[in-house]
Amino acid sequence: MIENNKHNTKRINPFFEDYGTPHYTVPFERINTSDYEEAFMEGIKRDDEEIDKIINDTAEPTFDNIIARVDTEKGEHYYDLLDRVSNVFSCMLSADTNDEMDELAQKLSPILTKHSNDVSLNKKLFEKIKYVHEHHRELTAEEQMLLDKSYDGFVRSGALLNDADKDKLRKLTEESSMMSLQFSQNLLKETKAYELHITNKDELDGLPDTAKEAAAQTAKEKDKEGWIFTLDYPSYSPFMTYSTMRNLRKDMYMARNTECTHDNSENNLEICKKLINLRREIAQLLGFDTFADYVLKHRMASNIDNVYKLLNDLIDAYKPTAQNEVGEIETMAKKVEGNDFKLEPWDFSFYSHKLQMAKYNLDAEMLRPYFEISNVIKGVFGLATKLYGITFKENKDIPVYNQDVKAYEVFDEDNSFLAVLYADFHPRNGKQGGAWMTEFKGQWIDHKGNNSRPHVSLVMNLTKPTDDKPALLTLGEVETFLHEFGHSLHGMFANTRFESLSGTNVWWDFVELPSQFMENYAVEKDFLRTFAFHYQTGEPIPDELIDRIVKSRNFMAAYGCMRQVSFGLLDMAYYTKKEEFNEDIIPFEKKAWEKAMLSEQLPNTCMTVQFSHIMAGGYAAGYYSYKWAEVLDADAFSVFKKNGIFDKNTAKSFRDNILSKGGTEHPMALYKRFRGQEPTIEALLKRNGIK
Repeated sequence: MIENNKHNTKRINPFFEDYGTPHYTVPFERINTSDYEEAFMEGIKRDDEEIDKIINDTAEPTFDNIIARVDTEKGEHYYDLLDRVSNVFSCMLSADTNDEMDELAQKLSPILTKHSNDVSLNKKLFEKIKYVHEHHRELTAEEQMLLDKSYDGFVRSGALLNDADKDKLRKLTEESSMMSLQFSQNLLKETKAYELHITNKDELDGLPDTAKEAAAQTAKEKDKEGWIFTLDYPSYSPFMTYSTMRNLRKDMYMARNTECTHDNSENNLEICKKLINLRREIAQLLGFDTFADYVLKHRMASNIDNVYKLLNDLIDAYKPTAQNEVGEIETMAKKVEGNDFKLEPWDFSFYSHKLQMAKYNLDAEMLRPYFEISNVIKGVFGLATKLYGITFKENKDIPVYNQDVKAYEVFDEDNSFLAVLYADFHPRNGKQGGAWMTEFKGQWIDHKGNNSRPHVSLVMNLTKPTDDKPALLTLGEVETFLHEFGHSLHGMFANTRFESLSGTNVWWDFVELPSQFMENYAVEKDFLRTFAFHYQTGEPIPDELIDRIVKSRNFMAAYGCMRQVSFGLLDMAYYTKKEEFNEDIIPFEKKAWEKAMLSEQLPNTCMTVQFSHIMAGGYAAGYYSYKWAEVLDADAFSVFKKNGIFDKNTAKSFRDNILSKGGTEHPMALYKRFRGQEPTIEALLKRNGIK
């Protein structure tokens, strides 16, 4: 509770009271930065008190009083307050942070890691969990999964270690947490610090009006004349694709690809080394040879050999085609510039675009007028309505954390409330790059049978509107929207008893199936015809333009596959290390993914130091998951292609067997229940035109 001297009244921390908002959504406008720390500390205190109750309870440990323990008076989950504040704080750090929040995150990180260790390394608590693991009543499949997850979670967090090793593990995990946080903060600062400021109109040559208007808008927002281009994707990508200023393309490319390598406080080279070694030490302390072995124990791939088999099979299948694709671009560049021209990385998007125009007479700018964001929203939401019968209604009474954000109530086919969906579409200062789905609140069913529905957040960095035009997206941005919306459906359809098993709480190489599955619709005629109307004339996208989209769907597909494989190889190279990693990051990187490389690498560029997925984002030793899930999504979508892409029965099976089940069963069991068999790579090869 905080004293307010001005009014001589006591202000209650919003996290400590009933929110009093629609669906108990977060009251962002009432939260001060100081409220987070107070709520975290109170949450830790309540956790400690609850754990004391559990370990001092003289009753025989059972599944119900230990694993599924709830406060029977309040009906709240065990970690209610701490979850409440943690979810909000972590979402804000990614979507709407500032210096004060970043400093607080640095302060809280060791405190929260210590508390997590205090729980997972509590000997008396583990003894009770172990007893239940060995002596329990007959359990449902979901209860058994929660029990196994709880027991194994403690073991994987060091519960079986001796006291000296437990202390060592504490230090390693606390340092690892701090390093991950520092990595993310450094990358955000580097990204937002760069700007290409153009005042000479001639240097805009080749750029489409949408890119110039967006750059002018950015300059205006920064109180500067001319045009400003940034490293945010909606600014960076059109510049690299269309600008005829080769020297400026080089400047942009080098700025983006040398982020966090410079001699300043945002350098991530040593941080990456530390993270790699800390994770290896943690895994070895817990009895695994490598961090990859530790991670893959709870993945569909199950072991290192299976991951490399997938990556190598993809190299064998796709690399010859990818080499031909690169050869075509080099030929196109020489045709334009002369036989002595050497294609550099900052030329690749530029001449790739020229080749795409030559082959298909198609580029992103042609499509933008048909992808006005409000129409895209209607299209994507409408797709969910067609498939699952759910509907979306914006509710302006639901508080949002930034004026850019829209909040929707989502209703099921029977008009019952399903979820809250926050949609945050555009880049801004304080927002990480990329796109993601997260939750302010998960789903669970309490001991009285009340189904507490989720509050899902969909965050992207799509093209912004300007003073003269609404936000007009590229087809790639539509695909990004569909991808993250697929994750959101996974969260919104969650229908499990336990929050820790609901929604996207599944194994990492299964979590991308619902998202990548949705991307398939981006090139389906019948879907495009539902929303792709010219933002000025209202005319539908012409059939011949859709035909060109469909024909070009596999343009550079093999190259794209090899790029993803190269990231998977890099990830595995770091996390299959058995000995201390003390090599220089940049040359190590070049060698690690060499097998999948298709052109000469520049000596000073570095992906690792900005590779958030494997350094700070939970995909360490798991980046292969994207390709693993792509095999699943191509196989799953083949069922829809056979039965009809809007077939409600097929969609119901997908929802009932996969989307609503979360992590309550082994993912392959869920997939086979939908598909009737295990997936094969054939559907992916066919979709990409490799076979």
